[in-house]
Amino acid sequence: MDAPDDARAARWGRWLAPFLRQPPLGPARIAAAFAIGMAVDAVQIALGPAGLWVADEVLDVAAMAATIWLLGFDVLLLPTFLIELLPVADVLPTWTGCIALVVARRRRKARRALPAVGAAAASR
Repeated sequence: MDAPDDARAARWGRWLAPFLRQPPLGPARIAAAFAIGMAVDAVQIALGPAGLWVADEVLDVAAMAATIWLLGFDVLLLPTFLIELLPVADVLPTWTGCIALVVARRRRKARRALPAVGAAAASR
């Protein structure tokens, strides 16, 4: 790569970094994420499969943005967002399920990291 490509990659990296961070999971962040997910799912279920298309999509974008802000980016958010584009899928609690999976994955990842940290400290 030449210098302009390196500069472009660095700009993209600086722009994406805030979205890819993973803040520490705390009870307040988890509760807020679940509240948002359940609220969005409830509104979409109330609107039904023939609900307002634009409103559904605005809710999905807002739910994804809020979840990324609260829990950090996770790959599971992408298929959830794509599933929500299907008209009939709006009657399923996809955001609540996605948030539950993201929290479970992050907790499992944190548990796996703890023994490694303890082993490194014990070997010193």
